[in-house]
Amino acid sequence: EAVSDYSADAFLAAFRRFVARRGLCDTVYSDCGTNFVGADRQLRELFQASNRETHRIIGRLADDGIRWKFNPPAAPHFGGLWEAAVKAMKHHLRRVIGETRLTYEEMATFLAEVESCLNSRPLQALSDDPGDLSALTPGHFLIGGPINALPEPSLLDARANRLSRWQLLQQMRDHLWQRWSREYMQRLAPRPKWWTTPGNLEEGQLCLVKNET
Repeated sequence: EAVSDYSADAFLAAFRRFVARRGLCDTVYSDCGTNFVGADRQLRELFQASNRETHRIIGRLADDGIRWKFNPPAAPHFGGLWEAAVKAMKHHLRRVIGETRLTYEEMATFLAEVESCLNSRPLQALSDDPGDLSALTPGHFLIGGPINALPEPSLLDARANRLSRWQLLQQMRDHLWQRWSREYMQRLAPRPKWWTTPGNLEEGQLCLVKNET
């Protein structure tokens, strides 16, 4: 969710937008922001101000019956699952956006489309039928089915100086999906240790197929 600044009001506004779209959640997980500790005086003051704002945010969430759970300080591995996903996405976001300057509306639109891509990733097959190509995705948990977008032509090979601002956002989204999906699909492939002998594929089994296009 795009926010205009790092204040408590900006977070609460973003959270209200999230609740309006997804419904009221039960628990919010986050780290403690200890990355500011040990920085210069300005960052330490920002961290202290952030801590004061955090108590206000927690109180607002408690009014809605929402729990906010923090990872232990200096222990990011406690949130390893989502921290790894956030790290991978930020890695590709930096490389796709690069030095491009986006307006707030453009950034919010781009992040919403990235969210749609991530919530369309395959988690597992929906059936054992080899002819059934449908997969369970996070979208099924959010809206009860896959998140379908309007089909659009690929702009991966288009020259940026010939694209409108809207088409540029589409191209950035296509580049990010290409980079991230390649990395994600590699993670889905089982990689047993050398002392484990993997069995050969047999007729009727499900497997990943790499498509160069």
